[in-house]
Amino acid sequence: VQLQASGGGLVQAGASLRLSCVASGRASSNDAVAWFRQAPGKEREFVAAMRWNGARTVHADSVKGRFATSRDNAKNTAYLQMNTLKPEDTAVYYCALRSGWTIRFDQSYEWSHWGQGTQVTVSS
Repeated sequence: VQLQASGGGLVQAGASLRLSCVASGRASSNDAVAWFRQAPGKEREFVAAMRWNGARTVHADSVKGRFATSRDNAKNTAYLQMNTLKPEDTAVYYCALRSGWTIRFDQSYEWSHWGQGTQVTVSS
């Protein structure tokens, strides 16, 4: 499975963006997809994760209530809807995929497939 992330851009604080992650090759309902982000000079940070069948979703405290994950099975695409963006959300956003769920969903080493990243820049 290969992942292609897109949808990033430059927006003002308070705006919204929706990131997409297309999985080439069928994503199984047993799979899980996650979003991480990495700001310059910082470590990669967990943002959100979701079972591909939608049975479970988790979000980092820093984005809870503002970001939401979803997926379109017919398009093999996962989405990260980002609302009320803040300058501190500025980062390269990556999507990742793995087979099955993990309790260590917030650890990047748990995810086996990664997209190339898409830049999100939020100006104040």
